[in-house]
Amino acid sequence: MAIELGRIGIWRAATQTNGEFAAEVEKLGYGALWLGGSPGGDLKIVEELLDATDHLAVATGIVNIWSDSAESIAKAFHRINDKHPDRFLLGIGAGHPEATQQYTKPYGALVEYLDALDAAGVAKEARALAALGPKVVKLSGDRSAGAHPYLVTPEHTRSAREILGAGPLLAPEQKVVFDTDPERARVPGRQSVSFYLKLSNYTANLRKLGFTDEDLAGEGSDRLVDALALHGDAATIAAGVRAHLDAGADHVNIQVLGEDPWPAYRALAAELI
Repeated sequence: MAIELGRIGIWRAATQTNGEFAAEVEKLGYGALWLGGSPGGDLKIVEELLDATDHLAVATGIVNIWSDSAESIAKAFHRINDKHPDRFLLGIGAGHPEATQQYTKPYGALVEYLDALDAAGVAKEARALAALGPKVVKLSGDRSAGAHPYLVTPEHTRSAREILGAGPLLAPEQKVVFDTDPERARVPGRQSVSFYLKLSNYTANLRKLGFTDEDLAGEGSDRLVDALALHGDAATIAAGVRAHLDAGADHVNIQVLGEDPWPAYRALAAELI
């Protein structure tokens, strides 16, 4: 089994996608469409997107392990994979403690969930883990295709690659704002980034990356927002995306912020694909 993601993909909330959206993403040459917002249940949206495309890979970024049992997700996975073999990457993760009462032992819960996916026949190569800290990054390489870090910089990518070694997938998300005016671009950038500054797993990781309490205060410093939500013209943003690839990423999934993502998708496709 080999799921081909290409080097560049799109990250988009599952509720903001449909078959028409996926078909256009495929036409532009992107290799994968990552579905945010914890899509779960029967994963019908994954099937819909794959039905509408010929070769685009679809990945969940991520299914929350507290929301759906491994057995039910495995059943949905097999239904989809039987219909569209080697095009669906099942990304799973433990979310964050502020949103989940059961969060007490996330590492152990992830291991148990992976054990249940093994028992249900979901191949290691067909799944990936949301991973920020070194322990879960290592687990992602040992028990899945690899890691899908979210809200990270190329410095995290470099560190994650050192932990994973050669071979396992490393597919970070990168937010971007297609706007050359810094003040204007920071509005959607800060709106997106500030949400995660209330979540302890993300702030702990950002501190490890060298950001200070001052950077993390309130809605985030300009330095923090500029690092996590790249802004500029297509060439400038493309250079920031390539920084992840140069640091060891196999694939970068781009999250375009703002009301209309299509101008950015088209311009970045010309630069990166």
